[in-house]
Amino acid sequence: MGVPDVSVVVPVYNTMPYLTGCLRSLVAQTIGLDRLQVVAVDDGSTDASGAELDRFAARHPGVFTVIHQANSGGPAGPCNRGLDAATGRYVFFVGADDHLGPDALRRLVEAADAWESDVVAGRVVGVNSRHIYQDIFARTQADVDLFDSPLPRSLANTKLFRRELLEKYGIRYREDLPLGSDLPFTLEACYRARRVSVLADYDYYYAVRRHSATNITYLSRHADRLRTAEATTAFIAELIPPGKQRDAVLARRFDHEIAKLLEDDLLRLDRETQQLVHDGIGRLARAHLTDGIAGQLNAETRIRLALARDGAPDDLLAVIRQDARTGVPPTVVEGDRRYAAYPGFRDPERGLPDSCFEVTGAPDWSAKLDATALAWESDERGEKVLTITAVSPLPDLAAAGAEPLAVSAEEIPAEVSAVGCGERGTTLRIRFRVDELLAGSGVTGQRRAVSAQVGGFDPGRAVGAQTATGAAGSAAVRAPRVRAAVPLVRRRGRRLYVVTPVLDDSGRLMISVVPVTASRVAAQLRRTLRRTR
Repeated sequence: MGVPDVSVVVPVYNTMPYLTGCLRSLVAQTIGLDRLQVVAVDDGSTDASGAELDRFAARHPGVFTVIHQANSGGPAGPCNRGLDAATGRYVFFVGADDHLGPDALRRLVEAADAWESDVVAGRVVGVNSRHIYQDIFARTQADVDLFDSPLPRSLANTKLFRRELLEKYGIRYREDLPLGSDLPFTLEACYRARRVSVLADYDYYYAVRRHSATNITYLSRHADRLRTAEATTAFIAELIPPGKQRDAVLARRFDHEIAKLLEDDLLRLDRETQQLVHDGIGRLARAHLTDGIAGQLNAETRIRLALARDGAPDDLLAVIRQDARTGVPPTVVEGDRRYAAYPGFRDPERGLPDSCFEVTGAPDWSAKLDATALAWESDERGEKVLTITAVSPLPDLAAAGAEPLAVSAEEIPAEVSAVGCGERGTTLRIRFRVDELLAGSGVTGQRRAVSAQVGGFDPGRAVGAQTATGAAGSAAVRAPRVRAAVPLVRRRGRRLYVVTPVLDDSGRLMISVVPVTASRVAAQLRRTLRRTR
């Protein structure tokens, strides 16, 4: 056998029965087994994963290289062992509980050869309500700029890499990071690459959320995540010189990994961990949060980072508690300045600077909506709609000179109308047509974040509410005082789907559309039985 076109590296730890589906998707690739090498690294599995790898290797001799090793504590070690054993012109990494579209590798390799790309990202879709940022996959592009695109928000390793590039620069996974080790790896590869390309014409990679949600990402702890954020931020600062390019990458880290440490679940942690997170993020903000980065962040993230930097833990927790349990605070307008009147604002005992609460330059502030009611209704045409009643923090959006608000569930727009205004804000009625939610969900379903955008709907920036989009004026819709509506079961074609408004851990509103399957029903029954014991 000559040099394979692509080596697929599969780190494996206790992923049965998902592993079987993953391996089947690899041997079914249209690129052909003669052009494929699969390097699977069993990282000390205690279930049947190791035996399943050996079974596939015996069935497909010359295709599989199986490495068994003691558990290393994370995916970085197995990925590095697999990369060391890879012989293909290109390398592709796949999680052992995920799978590929049958034509994925052929399309990726052909694109890389045609465009002379060092990195190619094919569209990734979520399975079992796993949320995947889709903005980088808005269209196929032969050449993507790392510093002027959504690429820094999509630095998972689910991409095709030219192996020559990885070897030339010695790019490997950080084995000292049990979490997030693929971010420095992918970032350096994209930074060193002659060309990075994106393919949006096919579902290349299916990222599966396990029904049990037991993998390391879902169970990660704040202390580990903080250590990862500190390490990746230091890595970026060392890799990229100061300036707009570094800020473009760091803005996404502050907006995503770092901001997620300051979400509502911080309220449920013990005091020692709250102090640890506050202090650690304060150090990161003092060292790396430039004005250029802050200008790209939404108001919520900006305020919380400022309080981690300039305030005490209780100042930060009071703001989070307000958002989580009460909702958006009133807006204080003084001339051309605006401030969010959170607890601690101009409290003489706290002594916090007004700058911590200023939202004058945050166009997303008027889009920071609190949902106050959710209901299934029929519209004037008799079509089923999800109606959301929500309030903006500005008492009168029109009088305040704010641009019109649009609301979307990522690429699916809603109908928005103002129905009243008062001291606490402007009340809006938001309607999503159920047929449109179903049409955009595909056979695997989808979980979409609901967000509001200033200046009208633009699908290019409405995909995913948790973005570094202060300039674009997009904010997640929250629902701190609302119980999610009951699920709605609807048929589309031959399939039944369940449509459910749900809240994430920080009270942000999501719309979940999932197909009714036997495995999903069984998982729901198991959860119900556990609750009744």
